[in-house]
Amino acid sequence: MKHPKQAKKKSPPYPFILEALEPLEPALKRMFSCTAVYIGDLLVLMLRDSDKSPQDNGLWLVLSETIKPSVKALRKEFPSLRKIELLGDFISHWLLIPSDSPHFEEESLHACDLVLRHDSRIGRIPKSRR
Repeated sequence: MKHPKQAKKKSPPYPFILEALEPLEPALKRMFSCTAVYIGDLLVLMLRDSDKSPQDNGLWLVLSETIKPSVKALRKEFPSLRKIELLGDFISHWLLIPSDSPHFEEESLHACDLVLRHDSRIGRIPKSRR
């Protein structure tokens, strides 16, 4: 008897990000062609590397309820930060550090540092986990 082809599990992109967050023992979940990164119940990042809509590949930074996505201080810390085209205005509190940015690795590691320091601007508990 033949077994149906099993979908090959894709490794999460940008392993250096997960390595940086390792002390917090992040939980990973596939979501929206991305890898969702949770610290406890808090969704902090999404990692995306897809052939579909490659302009939205990179690190999706999940902002907390306490910060507006338009805050200028965020733009100073993350110069390449921008809206995620795929989401339009549907989810405005997720912003993208694009993988094609010349500062992608540096900005991604800075985001990891903020997560490691439990920065109150990063992460939120999704409705599904409340």
